[in-house]
Amino acid sequence: MADGIGDDMTLSEYEFPTSRLRRRIQSSDRTPLVLIACGSFSPITFLHLRMFEMAADYARFNTQFEVVGAYLSCVGDAYKKTGLVKSEHRVNMCSLAVQQSSWIGVDPWEALHSEYLETAKVLDHFEEEINGVLGGVETPAGKKKCRIALLAGADLIQTMSTPGVWAQADIDYILRNFGAFIVERTGTDIDEALSTLQPWKDNIWVIQQLVQNDISSTKIRLFRRRDMSIRYLVPEPVVQYIEENVLYDEDGAASASGEAGKGKGKAAGESGGVAPN
Repeated sequence: MADGIGDDMTLSEYEFPTSRLRRRIQSSDRTPLVLIACGSFSPITFLHLRMFEMAADYARFNTQFEVVGAYLSCVGDAYKKTGLVKSEHRVNMCSLAVQQSSWIGVDPWEALHSEYLETAKVLDHFEEEINGVLGGVETPAGKKKCRIALLAGADLIQTMSTPGVWAQADIDYILRNFGAFIVERTGTDIDEALSTLQPWKDNIWVIQQLVQNDISSTKIRLFRRRDMSIRYLVPEPVVQYIEENVLYDEDGAASASGEAGKGKGKAAGESGGVAPN
């Protein structure tokens, strides 16, 4: 499976995926942008994918950024959340979901770690691979470093405003060095959530969701437990993968229990900072 992983793949075999990363932009005035979505993706839904398209449109019409690539990064098995099937399955489902995309890729680096990784460390990984190793992208005026930014749902900002969920140092590090593109979500008071994040307001871009979509991974797992159809809520190849591997029939059967990540830089919520799962 392209970009997928098997249960025997190790970090020593890992290579950073670059096939969908555009290596040149035509305008020297624009800043190349790479969007990173970190989360459980158990399973990935059409909302997760739609967030990339909304962010790309927003960046094109409202900023001086030019999107040159995007990545899905699945949390590792050490995250230990109910409904979190093995990382091998989640990476493979993400790879199937984006197989027709020309610009969204899947990076298994985070998922291959046996230990839990904070979101800040994951973003540092992309910074090093794209701007350190590759040196950024070409422009008519020479190479230019890419802006690496977190892509997330409004629930992420809400958890950042909740005492004890995120380490303050990690909030500062992520929003100061990378920034975040945030997609509004029904039921989340974005103004209230942003009220405590004013020091980083210039690095937070809020995207209005013009077509309301409340698909969540939690609902997908619930439908599976109730033997209900999940077609047209997740990509068809993912539906087939779930059925072939008998995933989510009994939520939690293939996952660990408990919470990880509290105060470590990733929200304790199911999504790990992407969208409600």
